[in-house]
Order: sequence, then structure tokens, then C-alpha cells
Amino acid sequence: MVRNAREGELSAWLDAAKDSMIASFARGLRRDYTAVEAPLREPWSNGQTEGQINRLKTLKRQMYGRANIDLLRARLVAAS
Repeated sequence: MVRNAREGELSAWLDAAKDSMIASFARGLRRDYTAVEAPLREPWSNGQTEGQINRLKTLKRQMYGRANIDLLRARLVAAS
């Protein structure tokens, strides 16, 4: 459904999931249905941006309390 952008299947999937082990997850998705449905409908994605942010946060977590901004900058330039 997500890979093929079939937004029409979302409602049926949520109905089927409400009686399964992921019922609380499905309820959360149902509460913000328009925000969950939009990526299935729209042709663009912010996956590249999210990936870069994730990479930066991972590097920052690895280095927490170890060094100053100069070492972080060197790690970021070397990782690119």
C-alpha cells in the first residue's frame, strides 16, 4: 500500500487492524487520518531530508560528551 501509493486501501487496512494486536497503532493513525493519507496521495517525498537529519542525529549521539564542535565538524565532513 505504501510503496505503490494506494491511498484507497488505507481505510480498509485500518478497519482490519482495529481487531488485531496493532489496534492501538491503528487508532493513532485514524486520529490523524489526513496526515497519514497525504503521503500516499502526493507525488513528492521528504525522505532525503529525513535521512540527512537522521544521519546528523546519529553522529551527535555517538559523540555526546566526547568532544567539541571541531571534532563533530570533522566527522561530518569525513562522513559526506
